[in-house]
Amino acid sequence: MSATDKNTGVDLKRRKILTGATGVVGAAGATFLAVPFVSSWQPSEKAKAAGAPVDIDLQALQPGQMLTVSWRGKPVWVVRRTPEMLDKLASLDGQLRDPASQESIQPGYCQNATRAVNPEYLVVVGICTHLGCAPLYRPAIGSPDVGADWQGGFFCPCHGSRFDLAGRVFQSVPAPTNLEIPPHRFINDHLVRIGEDPQQEGVA
Repeated sequence: MSATDKNTGVDLKRRKILTGATGVVGAAGATFLAVPFVSSWQPSEKAKAAGAPVDIDLQALQPGQMLTVSWRGKPVWVVRRTPEMLDKLASLDGQLRDPASQESIQPGYCQNATRAVNPEYLVVVGICTHLGCAPLYRPAIGSPDVGADWQGGFFCPCHGSRFDLAGRVFQSVPAPTNLEIPPHRFINDHLVRIGEDPQQEGVA
């Protein structure tokens, strides 16, 4: 083989390597360009913080049970109250700081005896109104960590605040107001939407 033929072979080989490398770099560049473009379709951090409505299927929730979901970065509890739980609410009015929820945060349609759209289901923000701790769900009567006279509800172990099964605060505890009730509506008997009012189509 002549020197010219050898040089030609080397040049062809180099050309293939350079062509391949250029293709790889080009593909990588296209990928980096595509990432911001695709990301622009995703919800912004601001939109996520604002919080879209959250749908909760309640079919598996048994009477007396509670489930927790996240909405707008807050824990939201849904408690399926039994008839016995509901019957006790009125008897507690004299022990509560704000039994009619006049100084507490809830939609107007939940300022009632059960603080709910559907009395069977309590939908409440699980944050103590004292210093933002997370109360514990204590549905049983006479809970050891709350007291023998306890009739069921929520107990904050941080500073001893107590709330009944409508999220109403008891007297002589640090929490100043009842637990917050978020906007919500029932799509059907077993599906509740957190973050949307009954007469509203969009985000509350």
